[in-house]
Amino acid sequence: MALTALRGAIAFLTRLPIDASPEAWEAFQRAPWTFPLVGFVIGGLVAIPFVVPAPSPTVATLYVFAVILVTGVTHVDGLADVGDAAAANGTSPDRRREIMTEPDVGAGGVLAVAFGVGGLALAGLALAELPAQTAVALVVVAEVGAKLGMAVIACVGRASHRGMGAGLTRAARPRSFAGPLLVATPFVAVTWPTPAAALALVAAVTTSLLVLAWARAVLNGVSGDVFGAANELSRIAALHVGVIVWTLW
Repeated sequence: MALTALRGAIAFLTRLPIDASPEAWEAFQRAPWTFPLVGFVIGGLVAIPFVVPAPSPTVATLYVFAVILVTGVTHVDGLADVGDAAAANGTSPDRRREIMTEPDVGAGGVLAVAFGVGGLALAGLALAELPAQTAVALVVVAEVGAKLGMAVIACVGRASHRGMGAGLTRAARPRSFAGPLLVATPFVAVTWPTPAAALALVAAVTTSLLVLAWARAVLNGVSGDVFGAANELSRIAALHVGVIVWTLW
């Protein structure tokens, strides 16, 4: 059952060639501990550019490409949809959710994606100036933290309507967060003796909680798009906080 849940998590969170059955998807929904575990796998893969002997801008570009290659654009699409919903001031939660399902991308979505890609590229540029071992550690921690943030949304969030968000929140309970937290906790030590990893994890979870609070207030709950936006924003927050703490410590 654990391996089945892990296959479902990999299929949902990555573009890796994993054949996930409906049973794997169902098992994944009942196993939020798989979120940070897959984050570790993603982090290890997308960190490869930071061991390449190349100029910093090239490394940063390769990093952005690696993230897209491994994770796809599903979560970025969620960020765009959330951006459009956030830009629609003075509308009801129902109308905002309707905007999120429209195929056209508005100014809010364009700005959200630009912020996401720009923030990721600038983080990659800053990471490329650090020792390779530190850069790899922070990239891994950022992915683990982003997925930990998704797990907390699954465990304490409530879906706004039937859909992917409902599937991820239906089986999880607040107490279910103990599993993801247990998986992620050892990663606070990867930048020892500096607290860069620990604070990066805190930044990721805090960002996801802020996205959750916004979704509750504006959308009356979470959706698959909210999960995607939280993932993208939490990764960026974790990377920048990690670099800042490592640099200033």
